[in-house]
Amino acid sequence: MKRTLVISDIHGCFTPFNDLLALMKYNPGEDRLVLLGDFVDRGPRSREVVERVYQLVQKDGAIAIQGNHDERLVDVMLERSEQALMKFSGHGGRQTAESYAGIRQGPIQHVIERAKSVILERYPHHLTFLDGLPYYHEDEHFIYVHAGLNPNYPNWRQQPPRDFLYMKEPFLSRPTVVSKTVIFGHTKTIDIHGKPNIWFGDGKIGIDGGCSNGHQLNGLEITGPGRFKTFAVPWRP
Repeated sequence: MKRTLVISDIHGCFTPFNDLLALMKYNPGEDRLVLLGDFVDRGPRSREVVERVYQLVQKDGAIAIQGNHDERLVDVMLERSEQALMKFSGHGGRQTAESYAGIRQGPIQHVIERAKSVILERYPHHLTFLDGLPYYHEDEHFIYVHAGLNPNYPNWRQQPPRDFLYMKEPFLSRPTVVSKTVIFGHTKTIDIHGKPNIWFGDGKIGIDGGCSNGHQLNGLEITGPGRFKTFAVPWRP
């Protein structure tokens, strides 16, 4: 069976992302790479992460899923939502704006406006790419999603789009209503079981190691329905 390699919540941690791909010995011709969203914010190199993910999808056939921070970046840069701008400013968006703008000084609104100008001129493909990412991926044994599946929806595909991006409860505390294992990010595993390592629950696997919070970036290798190997690299700039 092909290896499936799963990584989530890179959050601008470009060096750990490359370190993890090297540690896992990612082979584009042989392995399937699934990236569970939140490519931007908090970490210092969001622009480079998005470009790397874009190239991995376009050239190597990697699968990328949308996260809530990715949606928010698009909303802010295309001026779709005033609320998104407020959340962007308070949840690590400054670092993303700085990575695109190439400046670190000045009020956040100035940095965002500069980033907007740079993105629309030089990186419009990043917005198109992030905006078009799917909410989930599914294979024979697993459902891959950024945040979770709402157990109140027997047909999980009909849950609101926001649930795919933001869901924590009741997904975390209640059994799933699907037969496949759900692999997710969004909620840091240190908040689930007190450590940043990958969390294996009943019908769920959480992989967000909280790299941008100074913890680690996790990788999950799957070679069968119950055959897993875990990898981790520490945060570094």
